[in-house]
Amino acid sequence: MIFGALFSVMNPFGTVPVFVSLTEKHNKLERNKVAFWTSINVLVILILSFFIGRYILLFFGITLNSLKIAGGLIIASSGFSLLTGEFKKHKGMKKEKVKLDIETRSEITLTPLAMPMIAGPGTISLLIAYNQEFEGLYNMLIILGGIVLSTICIYLILKSSFYIVKILGASGINALSRIIGFIVIAIGVEFIISAVVSVFNIA
Repeated sequence: MIFGALFSVMNPFGTVPVFVSLTEKHNKLERNKVAFWTSINVLVILILSFFIGRYILLFFGITLNSLKIAGGLIIASSGFSLLTGEFKKHKGMKKEKVKLDIETRSEITLTPLAMPMIAGPGTISLLIAYNQEFEGLYNMLIILGGIVLSTICIYLILKSSFYIVKILGASGINALSRIIGFIVIAIGVEFIISAVVSVFNIA
């Protein structure tokens, strides 16, 4: 469940076209290196979000239910952008910006690839909520296992980006993204419903 939710919300398949655009002039070894360090950056972001997120909530006085509603809206919005084919625009990655990144930057593994393309606000809010809901060593290890497994999958997908594009093509990736988008919307709605039910139960 943890892995499925994380993988769907991060949706590395949606990042494949951007990765290909940003690394088309790289050789295979350089692309593998970019994929590896992008995955490492994602791993660091996810682990920091999971462990430090609760203190951020305490500092700003944000309740778990408020976070779940806000996070659910972000996740559902991200899913809707996948469903309508507006994923890159939703992440702030327009064609002009991608071209600018290619021309002016050599380091792309942290931004835009790791954040916001993969580990965006929806993923971060999801992990903060998990930290609040699932306590105990056993649950923590399961979530950490899901995080590690997700980042391994991200590395393998990014590493195989050029092959994925050749096999699936743009239409295949779009179709896959739309299926994942539907799942992501459902995750976001579930987040919102659970928070609303919790609020009414408290009241």
